[in-house]
Amino acid sequence: MAGLPGVGKSALAEALGGALSAPVVSVDPIEAALWRAGVERTQPTGLAAYLAAEAVADGVLALGQTVIVDAVNAVEPARRQWRALAARQHVRLAFIEVVCSSPDLHRSRLEQRVRGIEGFEEPDWNAVERLRAEYEPWIDRRLVLDTVAEMPANLKQALEFVAGLR
Repeated sequence: MAGLPGVGKSALAEALGGALSAPVVSVDPIEAALWRAGVERTQPTGLAAYLAAEAVADGVLALGQTVIVDAVNAVEPARRQWRALAARQHVRLAFIEVVCSSPDLHRSRLEQRVRGIEGFEEPDWNAVERLRAEYEPWIDRRLVLDTVAEMPANLKQALEFVAGLR
């Protein structure tokens, strides 16, 4: 899963995980755990969280199971990390990018969300706008889902996309 904070990617990841009986590995709670453990926020905790998520996903894949990784994946090095993991484990990779085409709805969702991740500071709209400016173009085949549409329709498309890769 990929997309800016607040677009609904975590909700879609959880729905997809439930439909596929697949664990969801989310980067944000991992980063929050690093902070709670005393790792300073000045350290590269975002990178560390991605690497920890990769290690967990690697273990799940080694068991022959499907795994869903919930992360922004805004830059090519992050996407390359998942391609390399899939190649190492000899599994197919499905990128699903989640967007929200309504800036007002996106901002409202971001400002209203309460995920309850202990120690995690939710980004504000300015942080999302900065991240949007850094978002790199995709080179991978991917499914783009707009969360202006209802969850059942997006989940159906995601399931069809994943099934088409088998």
